Amino acid sequence: MSRIGKKPIQVPSKVKVEVNGSALKATGPLGTLSYTIPEGISAKLEGAVLTFSVDPKREAELNAIYGTTRARVANIVSGVETAFTKVLEVNGLGYKAVVQGSKLNLELGFSHPVLLDIPQGLTVTADPKSPIVEIKGSDKVLVGDFAAKIRKIRPPEPYKGSGIKYQGEHIARKAGKAAGGK
Repeated sequence: MSRIGKKPIQVPSKVKVEVNGSALKATGPLGTLSYTIPEGISAKLEGAVLTFSVDPKREAELNAIYGTTRARVANIVSGVETAFTKVLEVNGLGYKAVVQGSKLNLELGFSHPVLLDIPQGLTVTADPKSPIVEIKGSDKVLVGDFAAKIRKIRPPEPYKGSGIKYQGEHIARKAGKAAGGK
């Protein structure tokens, strides 16, 4: 049985959680998020504690999704209270990112600018003079997916380190031709 799935979730005082069959809805200062609990897993809210249990007959097949369900719901509960943040660094000569209305304009050395639509529920800030792009939102999955989509456009290369990387990410650098020698 999953150790993570057994852990109870403490619901903060600012967050209201409703469990209606397999539908779970969390409302907080940053909005409302919902999640559909997989069949065979049940949620029980007692006061400010949310717990999950598995149907004993289907325990073997549901073991993998049991911990995932608890983790996803925990992220939803904490996300409606405090926003999740991903910070990206844009490194390279002439590389920049600018937010224009509901689009993110990236100039990354291509012959054309790359325009990305910012998903509903996310806030993106990018200063044209700074190499930092900050993505905030209450849905952890949406924040992570959008950050990965941006990074995928121009991943960091190992020789000069130019490209888009997560803040604090270590890029293994290579020496290049000069270090080859005879």
